[in-house]
Amino acid sequence: MIKPLRKAVLPVAGLGTRFLPATKAMAKEMLPVVDKPLIQYAVEEARAAGIEQFCMVTGRGKTALVEHFDIAFELEATLRERGKTAELQALRDQQLPPGAIVTVRQQEPLGLGHAIWCARAFIGDDPFAILLPDDLVLADTPCMKQLADAYAETGGCVVAVTEVPHDQTNRYGILDIDSDDGRLVSVKGLVEKPKPELAPSNLSIIGRYVLVPEVLRYLSCMERGAGNEVQLTDAMARLIGQVPFHGLRYEGTRFDCGDKAGFLEAQIAFALKRPDLGPAVRAFLRKYATA
Repeated sequence: MIKPLRKAVLPVAGLGTRFLPATKAMAKEMLPVVDKPLIQYAVEEARAAGIEQFCMVTGRGKTALVEHFDIAFELEATLRERGKTAELQALRDQQLPPGAIVTVRQQEPLGLGHAIWCARAFIGDDPFAILLPDDLVLADTPCMKQLADAYAETGGCVVAVTEVPHDQTNRYGILDIDSDDGRLVSVKGLVEKPKPELAPSNLSIIGRYVLVPEVLRYLSCMERGAGNEVQLTDAMARLIGQVPFHGLRYEGTRFDCGDKAGFLEAQIAFALKRPDLGPAVRAFLRKYATA
């Protein structure tokens, strides 16, 4: 029997050095795309997939991430007094039920695998999702909902995948493919950041995963991989053959918001989808494109 997916881990301990000085005193996950921070997009995507419990793996200076989902009594009172019902509803929509968010600290930057291991008490014996807020996906059906639906079909592990240029495989975790029906890929191996000449394919994992708790057994070994970090990919690879393991070619467009150009592109793409902003954005884009 396939256990329901109800938990998500959000690794948010990074320093955001690529966005300095903006991230000197602000968590990079609080950077807004249009009018919502990256962390809110991730939580909303997870909730759309039926996820009810969240664990943020944080570091120093990240308290604003939790406070963002808290109730701001004074602000809400002011909005009520001023009759700003739309703004008040926007705040209420982002709130989570009491006890839905917990945090754990990753005291040292030892890699994504180490961050997930830090959430081991939260994960327990349950399947869990991982969402990296830096990866923002614009899709009609939220990316994690697509993964959750695939997990309900297959059980085991399901990761979101996309094709990358062959000369960029050394930036990503790459799948070694057993079979491929155009949507779901059966995985026989994983390689973290292989050189292009050694890459088994050009299918890359993006920052969306559904994993089984058995991965913690291998993460607890604290084996160092690429970059001398504890790599999640290495622990996932050891599950292949023990549980079903699939890659999902998700529908949607992924933006790398850990990169300045990707972050700016996301601003434009998400604004163009908004009825209240799209016409104005198209107008100023035409102006700058012809300048």
